[in-house]
Amino acid sequence: MNAILAVIRNNKAFFVANEGRLLKKCLLGFLILSFTFQSSTFGDLIRSVLVDAYLQVSIFVGFTLFIFIGIDSLTKFNIENFLNKTKKIHVVIATFLGALPGCGGAIIVVTQFVQGRLSFGSLVAVLTSTMGDAAFLLLSRDPLSGLQVFLIAGLTGVITGYIVDLFHNQNYLRTKKNLKIEFEKVQETFVSKFNIFWLIIFIPGLIIGTLLAFRIDIEKFVIFSSFSVVELVGSIGAIISIFMWTLNPLSDFQCSTEKSRSYLSRVIDTTNFVTTWVVCGFLLYEILIYVSGVDLRIFFNTWIYLVPLIAILFGFIPGCGPQIVITTFYLNGYIPFSAEVGNAISNDGDALFPAIALAPKAAIFATLYSGIPAVIVAYTYMFLFE
Repeated sequence: MNAILAVIRNNKAFFVANEGRLLKKCLLGFLILSFTFQSSTFGDLIRSVLVDAYLQVSIFVGFTLFIFIGIDSLTKFNIENFLNKTKKIHVVIATFLGALPGCGGAIIVVTQFVQGRLSFGSLVAVLTSTMGDAAFLLLSRDPLSGLQVFLIAGLTGVITGYIVDLFHNQNYLRTKKNLKIEFEKVQETFVSKFNIFWLIIFIPGLIIGTLLAFRIDIEKFVIFSSFSVVELVGSIGAIISIFMWTLNPLSDFQCSTEKSRSYLSRVIDTTNFVTTWVVCGFLLYEILIYVSGVDLRIFFNTWIYLVPLIAILFGFIPGCGPQIVITTFYLNGYIPFSAEVGNAISNDGDALFPAIALAPKAAIFATLYSGIPAVIVAYTYMFLFE
């Protein structure tokens, strides 16, 4: 407890500066957890959602993050020198960085644009190709669809970026002066003290989730039949993830992109963020059915031609949370692949936050530009293949 209090005291100014965000996160986390401990059939439904979200999604997202953030942690090079030597293919480089899972690559491009090293077409290309943290969810659950989305969004990003540069010169919407971009750093947070408990439940969760994915009934191997090991591990894992996300003072894009923090904390914090929003997506669907009796699958099928447009409009919302909800809907068969592609192209992930803060006009124009190819590609795919 003393160690936890020391972390809070050392970062008191940071906690105070972000108390508004913490309050919102606490309210959402408290709402979810309060539903969990209901004794009615509604509570049973919520607990079932938490178990499914953790064992079917979270543990695979965490495993994927261990790989990609591990690679990212080992990558160290001078981006300024690299960009000076590759001016002719900046759009391609920006597209590639945006297509990388997570928001780190896209944020790099945003900051380099603000500092005058990249064109507006490169900014549009990266916002077109990036999928943000929703990419980890898609890769972990459906790698083939994930690769298809990356290829389609990447190709769209390159084409769109070069077209934009044909109509706008190199100085279009650039800031008047170079800026030194620095994000506030916190070496250790309050929730880092719970990393060991997270790992203790994650390891058996990964084993159980993998066995369940191969349709192996592990309950028959359990000696004590008085409780379900699947429900126990799944519910505890989900509750710990939501609890840690709720009390984390860092913004969601800092969780995975701030390299000054430990590798383990980056993986765990990002997994917790994705987990919370996957749970929100599951709950949104289940609660609507529970309360209204309306089947969203039937609703979406009735208005099928509007679904890609709705997904694209969701993409304009800053941040990865709403995009994770859209991807969750796709993975559960509620919306078609064309809608997922449209959302992937139009959404900018967490990269839109620094873009709005540092170059608001360029950010707004770039994200609106990305909506045009999103509509074209999504509806072309729908009419040709669906």
